[in-house]
Amino acid sequence: MTQKTEILSLFPEELRDLLQERGIAGYRAGQIYAWFYRGIRSFEEMTDLPRDLRSRLDADFTIESFREEACVASRLDETRKYLFTLSDGEYVESVLLSYKHGYSVCLSTQAGCRMGCRFCASTGAGFSRNLRPSEILEQIAAITRERRREDPSFRVSHVVLMGIGEPLDNYENVLRFLKLVNRKEGFGISFRNISLSTCGLVPRIRDLAKEDLPVTLSVSLHAPNDALRDSMMPVNKRYPLEELIPACRDYTRKTGRRISFEYALIHGVNDTDRCAGELIALLSGWMNHVNLIPVNETDETAYHAGTRKELLAFQSKLERGGLNATIRRTLGADIAAACGQLRRKKGTEKG
Repeated sequence: MTQKTEILSLFPEELRDLLQERGIAGYRAGQIYAWFYRGIRSFEEMTDLPRDLRSRLDADFTIESFREEACVASRLDETRKYLFTLSDGEYVESVLLSYKHGYSVCLSTQAGCRMGCRFCASTGAGFSRNLRPSEILEQIAAITRERRREDPSFRVSHVVLMGIGEPLDNYENVLRFLKLVNRKEGFGISFRNISLSTCGLVPRIRDLAKEDLPVTLSVSLHAPNDALRDSMMPVNKRYPLEELIPACRDYTRKTGRRISFEYALIHGVNDTDRCAGELIALLSGWMNHVNLIPVNETDETAYHAGTRKELLAFQSKLERGGLNATIRRTLGADIAAACGQLRRKKGTEKG
């Protein structure tokens, strides 16, 4: 049996070429894409296409789609967390966040994660596989379909690749997703409205810098020295700070984009005066931003956040040292939708 081509991972011009190879007019690609982004996931429902063409498309192509297993709404804010079942039975979670500038979605890029960061629930169930570009796109599409039942004008304007998985560990698929989600034929989301988070895969940071895509790079730092970072993030043993920081500097120089360093404050671990001083020394003198996050507690760790007063004091120390430091607004904490709390197994979606 000939394997069907997965259509949502194709660029419009690739679909056009495949259609023309089959003797189908290339302009049909535009019609098909228009249906996709109106939420249609069946060729049979594409009613402006001739019936025989719909049958031919169904024989040669498949449309990525998956099922919403659960949607949990926060009682504290407008955050919603979604659990999706993929076509092979794997699970991923995605989060919808509401800001003054519009709606943002936090997307997963892998089913599971192999990075092993100690404070993150996503790594607990292990790694299963990479997501295809279509499966990353479909998270936006599925959330959009669900929300438009209540608000027909709903639109996602921002994307953060900070869900389950390490985006740069799925580099080729994520790169294709970035280019697809930006296309005017699709969601048309500006590169400048996209943030990609990495735990620090240095070769891929350098590869991404060469792509000339003005996305915001967020680097999960969480410690100002190798000894502490080694204990929290196994990736640091492979790519220590002496390699990571120069790669980040080069990324900023080549792209002109300010890097955001994520720093989850853990009481008694990385929130000391010494850590503040080391962080200032590490990041001073070039364009960056420190995003302080009160560590979100999970069943997998014994880490705890400090008090609000301690958080503000640490921020003040960084600012006095010349760093640009802000405190991230925590959203969806009551439904385990905050940073480091997403999981991929069914049954873990409860808040």
